[in-house]
Order: sequence, then structure tokens, then C-alpha cells
Amino acid sequence: MVTLTLLDSQHKTPLKQWCFENSSVIRIGRAVDNHVVLNDSLVSRYHLEIKQVSAGSKGDAWQVINQGTNGTFVNGTLITKSTLPDNSFLELAQGGPLLKFQLQDIPEPTASPGQQIPPETEKAAVSLCRHEGNSPNNIFCVHCGQPLSFIKRIRHYQILRTLGQGGMGTTYLAWDATGLTTGIPQLLVLKQMNADMARIAKAQELFEREANTLKCLNYPGIPKYYDFFVEGGKKYLAMELIHGQDLEKRVYNTGPVTPNQAIAWMIQTCDILDYLHNQDQPLIHRDIKPANLMVKNANNQIVVLDFGAVKETGTAPGTRIGAEGYCAPEQERGQPLTQSDLYAIGPTLIFLLTGENPLQFFRQRGRGFYFDVKNMPTISPQLRSVIERVTEPLPRDRYQSAKELAKALMSATS
Repeated sequence: MVTLTLLDSQHKTPLKQWCFENSSVIRIGRAVDNHVVLNDSLVSRYHLEIKQVSAGSKGDAWQVINQGTNGTFVNGTLITKSTLPDNSFLELAQGGPLLKFQLQDIPEPTASPGQQIPPETEKAAVSLCRHEGNSPNNIFCVHCGQPLSFIKRIRHYQILRTLGQGGMGTTYLAWDATGLTTGIPQLLVLKQMNADMARIAKAQELFEREANTLKCLNYPGIPKYYDFFVEGGKKYLAMELIHGQDLEKRVYNTGPVTPNQAIAWMIQTCDILDYLHNQDQPLIHRDIKPANLMVKNANNQIVVLDFGAVKETGTAPGTRIGAEGYCAPEQERGQPLTQSDLYAIGPTLIFLLTGENPLQFFRQRGRGFYFDVKNMPTISPQLRSVIERVTEPLPRDRYQSAKELAKALMSATS
């Protein structure tokens, strides 16, 4: 597993961390479609790539390739292409952001069957299952259905593995063996807010907002809320596990999708937005983008993720939240509307159909900006018309409801 830690350049203290368990390429830069996004004027849009070049008996070998205008330094030396030893320091431009590169083994079970369950601080444990004949890759015993191993216990949840780690916190795959949360034993997602973010009032607000929002919602395209609690001074949110892949990873792994598939997914997204926008107090998601749209493996249906940025309409203007390239002009000013969520459907369609960052198609027109997709062969004139209208700079010129947009998308299906 590769860990990249953003460090304070003076004191070398950690500011943010990213973990990559199964990645062979990691892209770093200022553009939003990088794996690690660093908003710094010295950093190029696509500054560097870290690539796995071999995996032998001595471990993984990694290489860094500079693509940045201002250069990349490895342990103080300017490079074009270089091997990347463990515990290396990467400086993106002289005086730019400083990252520490580390290789870490994924913990393997070390305890013996029947051992007492250790506290949260221990590395790994093995469940009480004594059955033999399980594959090393199995999470559960094929005979009794119990977890073969878990990393730690948080309350009654057994943590099986880490799903992701970012600036806000860590997401775990967890097993509720007791059924206390949902009534039956099952897998779920447990989100933990990290200690650094817990000291920031706005971060706490967003984390708790996601829990409070999910608790009040009940719709097939929204993860179910299960639990929210504080343990050991840390906040946790338990929610439904969605078996699938987000649309950003889907496109990066398999390439652009067909127009009909992209339209079908966006119509499903409109249905979910219609549900949110028609609550007694309408809700604005504020972060619709490919990475927050999960497609289920079982039925190819869309689920909207990440409700930490949700905002009620009619409330006071707030902090600017939203991904660059997907964020409507009024949302950039901290004044989002329901039409701001609809705006994000346009650049999402562009990404799905081209595999490119939508900002590459952003052009100035008069005093405003628009997406120029007239020369894209996969975008029909009907669909181009929908994208142009839904991304109009002024909300009054866009579709006024998710249902109206869904109807327009349906008419653009070939």
C-alpha cells in the first residue's frame, strides 16, 4: 500500500494523507481529475505521475515522472524521471507542496484462533472461527459465515479492512455481528472522522450534517443511515455498503461510456435530485460529480454519495463548496440553488462521454463561460443542446427542475 502525506514545509508535520491499496499509477496535480489534488499556484494541472514498475521478491519498485512546468524534486534533487525509494520526500516545484512517499504492508492476521479479542490499538486479530479450507482471499468463512479476521473492534463493529482514507477521515468495511444496528448481522460502511479534522469546527459541522441528513432520507438511490456515535473522542457514521464503482473510477478504468448509458445514469441521478429538491425543506446536494455517483454492480442503478455538503434552500449564504468544473457560478459565490445541482449534470455528461476533465471544454463567451462540445462526435446535437442549457451561467436560463431535465435527457436518447 502506498501512503502519501502532505507535510508542512517548515515543521514537517502532517497536514493530509492519501492511501492507495491497489493502485499502480497515482497522478498528482492541480486539476480535479488527479488522484491527489493540490491547489497551489506552483503546481501544474498534471504535475507528476508515480508508477509501479515491478513487484518482485524484494517488494514493489516505484518510479516518479515529472510533468510539471516548475519541476519536481526527490529528496532535494531535481528530476525528470527517477526511482522512488520508500520514505522519499517529493517537492512539487521549489518552495511548493511537500509530500512524503511511504510503502506499507497491509496487515496480515497474527493472532491464533480462540485468542481474546484485542483492543482498537492492536494491528490485527482472528475471529473465533476454527474451520479449515478457506481461501486466503476470503473475508468470511465458507462454513459458518463468520469473519476470518478483523483489524480492530469499534463498539460492536468488527473492522475488516480500510476502504479509503482522505482529509476528512477514514472509511472502513465493518461487520455488525450482533445485528444491534439493523436487526440482522451484516456488512456496512463505518466512516471515522480523523483527529485533525475534529479540531476544525466547519469539518465537524459537515460530518454531522451528513449523518443528520441521511437519517431523515429514505430513497433507493441514497445510502441508508444506520448509526452515529462518539467513541474515544472520535465521531463515527455507520451507513449502507453499496456494492459498485463510482463513475470516475469506472471511466478511468474502462474508458468513456456510450451516450445512451450516460443519459440513463443521468436520468437516474435526476430522479434522486428530484427527491432531494422536493423535501418539505428542499435540499441541495452541492457536490454532484462522477466520484460521488456510484453505479451498483447488481442492477446498474445510480446511488448518490457524500451528503456532507447538503444545504437547505433559503438558508444564509455559506462557504463555497463544490468541485472545480462541476460547480455552478452562483454556487461558487456561496449562493447555491436547486438549479446548481442540475448544472453539474452537464459537465458530468461531458466526462462520461469523453473521459476528459470538463474544464478542457470551458470557453469564455462575453462576460460568462460555457462548455464547447460542438465538435465532440459522441455528443449528438440534441444532447449538446441539453448540456448547453443546463450549464447556462444564469439559473433562470437552465431547466428549472430535475423532472424537466430528465424529460429533456430522455428526448436526447437515440
